[in-house]
Amino acid sequence: MENILEKIAESTRKRVEAAKERVPADKMKAEALAMPKLGFEFEKALKKPGISFICECKKASPSKGLISEDFPYLDIAREYEAYHADCISVLTEPEFFLGSTEYLREIAAAVKIPCIRKDFTIDEYMIYEARTLGASAVLLICSLLGEDRLREYIGICDTLGLSALVEAHDENEIRAALNAGARVIGVNNRDLKNFSVSTDNAVRLRKLVPENVVFVAESGIRSAEDIEVLKNAGVNAVLVGETLMRAKDRGVKLRELRGDKMPKIKICGIMREEDCLFLNSLEELMPDMAGFIFWEKSRRYITPETALKFRNILDRRIKTVGVFVDEKPDRIIEIAAAGAIDVIQLHGDEDFSTILYLKMKTGLPIMKAYTVGGAVDIAPALRSNADMLLLDNGRGTGESFDWDNLEDVDRLFYLAGGLDPDNVGDAVRRYTPYGVDVSTGVETDGKKDYDKIRRFIHTAKTAGAF
Repeated sequence: MENILEKIAESTRKRVEAAKERVPADKMKAEALAMPKLGFEFEKALKKPGISFICECKKASPSKGLISEDFPYLDIAREYEAYHADCISVLTEPEFFLGSTEYLREIAAAVKIPCIRKDFTIDEYMIYEARTLGASAVLLICSLLGEDRLREYIGICDTLGLSALVEAHDENEIRAALNAGARVIGVNNRDLKNFSVSTDNAVRLRKLVPENVVFVAESGIRSAEDIEVLKNAGVNAVLVGETLMRAKDRGVKLRELRGDKMPKIKICGIMREEDCLFLNSLEELMPDMAGFIFWEKSRRYITPETALKFRNILDRRIKTVGVFVDEKPDRIIEIAAAGAIDVIQLHGDEDFSTILYLKMKTGLPIMKAYTVGGAVDIAPALRSNADMLLLDNGRGTGESFDWDNLEDVDRLFYLAGGLDPDNVGDAVRRYTPYGVDVSTGVETDGKKDYDKIRRFIHTAKTAGAF
């Protein structure tokens, strides 16, 4: 396979020569040196406790092609900042990554967190140019530069107060980076010669880097589990690109990667096949549960046969909840046995023995709803033998109760009643429920409103970020 890194480097040399025609090297250097010296903000941002996140603005890549067709780069950068990214990586290589120096200039001016110029630095000109564009750091790739030029370029960065993220792929390059005086070393889990990816590369090389040198894992990071592995290996920071760029909701995805605790989401009263298909499409905004109403007095009632059909349509990551009101236990057991539901929700006057009987006969978790009219109603809920509590104002009225009564609840609970996209964020921030349950609040004219569902889930899952 042709070495793509060499192709990019050759293209970059031609680009730099063209840039020097527009702004001569001595003029670019003088302009950069005349600017106030920076304070190495990039590396400082990566030294906080825990894992720091460098979030990338990337339109395309040689391995994946076009990633973001419309690429609203300023909106993306502001979203990263809003959800507490520590730094932003901006691709400026135009041919293979469809980047631009103007992206960097505008993003650096629009956000307050440090930005790194992600490019293939092959000439000192690019370092001085990065400073004039507003970057706080540049990328130096060991395999492109060699130890002597690394040392020289790190020295140039030091005169400007820029940080240098020195990228290595193997043991020899780690040694070269350390010998050159690198204070921040990044291990790219993607081999730029053949594009294969493995986070094992960062884990394996971490032990070669002293604790006083910031260690960054780059590429191939897709889940909170990946982050946990890297954290346990002693990695200080991660650079995440494609995973965030492809996310439908970057704020939620970033919180997910960080392992932030977010409330479970239950969308109740599913009545249409198209509602199931919509929930499947939500990716990181996919709800945790979908509720089927088996109470015949409800306008949202569906038959067990319809529920089984919906269960087979819904993504298996979405647990289905059967909602019953004083139903005969044997009828609940029959519906559970058919495979339509994963959780039983009891919304009537079911007692301790009924809950115990259903647990024994079905093996399914039980959610018991309690009507909360005041503080006096909390005590019976806390004594329940159900697996989960749902605290509500009544049977699907869509009205809220006095949430201040929740202050004495010391069990995991779902909050329901009167929630909608406009108030769920406040409820999550104030009372940190284990989950939130909504039906009426995401409907318009009696049907599920997809814009409201999307806003409700986004607001609930990002509420703790502010």
